[in-house]
Amino acid sequence: MIPEKPRMPLTDISSRAWEHPADRGALVALRRLKGFDTVLKAISGMVNERTTRLLFLGTAVRVDERQFPSLHYLLRDAARVLDTDDVPEMFVRADPTLNAFTIGLDKPIIVLNSGLVDLLQEDELRFVVGHELGHALSGHAVYRTLLMRLINMTGVLGSVPLGGLGIRAIIAALYEWQRKSELSADRAGLLTTQDPSAAIRTHMQMASGGLVGELDLTTFMAQGREYLDSGDLRDSVLKLMLVERTTHPFAVVRAAELRAWVDSGEYATILGGAYSRRTDDAHAGVTDAAKDAAQSYSSAFEASQDALGKLVHDVAGVAGSAKLWLDERFGRGGSTL
Repeated sequence: MIPEKPRMPLTDISSRAWEHPADRGALVALRRLKGFDTVLKAISGMVNERTTRLLFLGTAVRVDERQFPSLHYLLRDAARVLDTDDVPEMFVRADPTLNAFTIGLDKPIIVLNSGLVDLLQEDELRFVVGHELGHALSGHAVYRTLLMRLINMTGVLGSVPLGGLGIRAIIAALYEWQRKSELSADRAGLLTTQDPSAAIRTHMQMASGGLVGELDLTTFMAQGREYLDSGDLRDSVLKLMLVERTTHPFAVVRAAELRAWVDSGEYATILGGAYSRRTDDAHAGVTDAAKDAAQSYSSAFEASQDALGKLVHDVAGVAGSAKLWLDERFGRGGSTL
């Protein structure tokens, strides 16, 4: 038997290290609003977390040293790699769908569906567990709670003149944030397993329903590239409509995003020890995070062969050039009142 390759612990790593720029910008701003999560709980009428935990205690199986010991080991090892003592409880519930999720604000709980546990190999499950632990450590449940409350409010606000339009815009933005938060958690999962092929193979498993033996990695990645680079404007609009109310990016997109993150060198840089640390979290600036988010979207549009993406990027470039010309021509931006 080939001995398991140990994964490198990432001492004092901050969740900012794995968060997608568009996700990180929102989270940094949230973390600087002291007491926001407390206020959110108060105004949202959130279901008591004790009730949620009791539900899983009564209907699912809690993972520990004797029940699903292999999963317990994966969770503990993920916590070791991401250097956290805050290890959530984990449950396996009887559900054939391929899903896992993290729920709760004060004490997050990780839930794995039995269909997922039955389907995935150990290295793929390690990626999933690391993904869910990444959600917990980033505090994504706060935003998700807000998203669900706004969705529930949509019916009420829709009866108020113009109220429905405003709330729809906010919900669309929160859905976009949640899709980016999934990319963040995927990066946490990759840092946990430290095996890019296993991480991408997990998405292949999820897309195929477990027929990975019939799949080819190169072809699957090319399929994702074809989806992302569709050059027809009609396809671009259709893709926006397809994801408008989805919480997760499509599997081929997630695989492509992970591959791009690895190819960018950021993944190797983190494994080399150069990453954001928790000791510096209090000094993380909202402005820098916002700039990173804007740059991320700009780079994505610029690199994309998607017709709508290129149109948005080109229009933004023309508008920016026009503004610079006006500033120089009429002295804008240099004067003070």
